[in-house]
Amino acid sequence: VQLQASGGGLVQAGGSLKLSCKSSGRTFTNNGVAWFGQAPGKEREFIAAISWNGGSTAYADSLKGRFSISRDNAKNTVYLEMNSLKPEDTAVYYCAAHRGSYYSRSAPDYRYWGQGTQVTVSS
Repeated sequence: VQLQASGGGLVQAGGSLKLSCKSSGRTFTNNGVAWFGQAPGKEREFIAAISWNGGSTAYADSLKGRFSISRDNAKNTVYLEMNSLKPEDTAVYYCAAHRGSYYSRSAPDYRYWGQGTQVTVSS
């Protein structure tokens, strides 16, 4: 499974971005998928995850409903919609496919990783 993350960029505080994660090769339609963020000098942190069929999702507590994860298995794509962005959301965002059909909040449980897309939020 190869993952390609895209959609990052520079946005002002309060703005929105929608990230995409597309799979190629063997698709991830049977895998849970998550987004992790890594800010400069910090460890990679769990952002959001979705089960293989989109029936279950999870979010980092700190996001307080600002982000939304979804997937379109017909397009082999998982999305992360980011609203009310804050400067502290600045990070490289990685998508990852879980070893199984569900998800977890732990990065080592994810077998396949995309290359990351930079999100920069200016104040």
